[in-house]
Amino acid sequence: MTQYTEAQAGRITPEMELVAQKEHLTPSKIRDEVASGKMVIPANRIHLQKGLSPIGIGNAATTKINANLGNSALAGEPCCELAKVRCAIYYGADTVMDLSTGNDIDQLRQNVIDSVSVPVGTVPLYQVCEQLDDIVDMTAQQFIDAVEHQAKQGVDYMTIHCALLQRHLPLVDSRLTGIVSRGGSLTAKWMVAHNEENPFYSHFDELCEIMSQYDVTWSLGDGLRPGCLHDASDSAQFAELSVMGELTKRAWSHGNQVMIEGPGHIPMNEIEMNIKRQQEECFGAPFYVLGPVVCDIAPGYDHITSAIGAAMAAMYGAAMLCYVTPKEHLGLPNMEDVRNGVIAYKIAAHSADIALNRPLARERDDAMAKARFNFDWNQQFQLALDPERAKDYYEEARQSKENSEPIFNEDGTVAKEHFCTMCGPKFCAMKTTADLNRLRSEQKADNAK
Repeated sequence: MTQYTEAQAGRITPEMELVAQKEHLTPSKIRDEVASGKMVIPANRIHLQKGLSPIGIGNAATTKINANLGNSALAGEPCCELAKVRCAIYYGADTVMDLSTGNDIDQLRQNVIDSVSVPVGTVPLYQVCEQLDDIVDMTAQQFIDAVEHQAKQGVDYMTIHCALLQRHLPLVDSRLTGIVSRGGSLTAKWMVAHNEENPFYSHFDELCEIMSQYDVTWSLGDGLRPGCLHDASDSAQFAELSVMGELTKRAWSHGNQVMIEGPGHIPMNEIEMNIKRQQEECFGAPFYVLGPVVCDIAPGYDHITSAIGAAMAAMYGAAMLCYVTPKEHLGLPNMEDVRNGVIAYKIAAHSADIALNRPLARERDDAMAKARFNFDWNQQFQLALDPERAKDYYEEARQSKENSEPIFNEDGTVAKEHFCTMCGPKFCAMKTTADLNRLRSEQKADNAK
C-alpha cells in the first residue's frame, strides 16, 4: 500500500497524522487531499525506517522549498556536498535533491539519505549517464535498474522526463535556448539517435510498479521547460504538459503519488496563467516549480530574480519551490550560495503563505513587529529567518559607530537599546512614537484630575 492507496481506501496513516500536526490541519483533511491527488507525502518505506520525518506537499499545506545540491565532473567533493545538504536543511529546506553528476555519486546519495530526515529526490538518468560513455548507449533496462536501485537506497521522489515525446522535438526549433533541461536534452538525444519513442514513456507502467513497491513519489520532469523569457509559454512547453496530465492519471491508476515539475524562465505577467493551466491539465496534482526566473539579465543575482517569480507562483498555486542560488547559470554553488538561495526561497514561500492566509502563517511576523517596537533585539534575532546574519549586521552597525561597542548582557545577549544606527536616538520613529504615547498618557491623566 502507498500513501495514495491508503487514502483512497479511507485510512489515515501515521505519516498523514504527522503531516496534519505540522500543518495545523485535521488528519482527515490530509487523507482527503492525498486521496484526491492534490497532496503528496514523499516517504520511501526505506527512508522512513531510517528516520524520515514526512511532509505534505500540496495547496492545502504550507509552501515547501527544495534545495538542489550535488557534485559535478568539474567541481564538488562528496564531503563538501554533504555539508551543503546539512546547511540547506539548517536554513529551512524542506526537501533536498541530489543532482550529482561527478564521482562517487552512488555513495554520496546513500550518505545523504542515511543522514537527513527530510525527503530526498534524484534524477536517476544522471547516474545512468555517468556510467556510460554516451547516453545513446543506454538501454531501457539499464534505466529501470537504476530507478529500482535508487528506490532501494531510500530515495523519496524521482524526476523522470517521461512526457517528452518524439513529436515534440520539432517544436523547439524556434527557441533561442533549445532544450535546457539536462535530463530532457539527454532523453532527446537518445530518441534521435535511436529514432525511437522516449523509453521512459514506453516503459512507464514498469516504472510505476517500482514506485508502488517503495512508495516513491513521481516528480514528472519538464524536459521542455523554457530556458529564457523568449521561449516561455511556447507550444513545446505546453505539448509536454498535456502528456504530463495523461501520465498523472496513469500513475494514479497504479497507486502512485505524483508531482508535476514546472517552468524555469517565465515573465511575471505569464506566471498566473502557467499555474492555472498546469492545475487544469494535471487535475490538481501538486506543482513543483524552478523559480520561475522573471528576467534573464542578472547572473549572480538569480536567487533574487527567481524568488520574485517563486513568490508569485506560490501565491497562484505552486505547492513547492525549487530554489535558485546566486551561482545559477554560472557554476556550482558554495556554502554561502546555498544559504542565500534557501533564505531567499523561505522568504518567497512564507510571503505566499501569508497572502493565502495559511494557518498561523503570520504569527511570527506579528511577534517580530512587537519585538521591533519594544526594541527587543534578542527576540528579533530569534524570530529572524537567518538569526546569525541579523545579529551580525546589528553588531557590525554598532561597532562602526564612533567610540562605541555593542552593548551585551553577561549572558551574551544584546542589551536593550532604544534605537539603531540607521536612525540614532533623535530620529528613531519607534522611539519617538513611544515618547508620544507616554506624553499622551500623561496628558490624559492630567485632564482627568
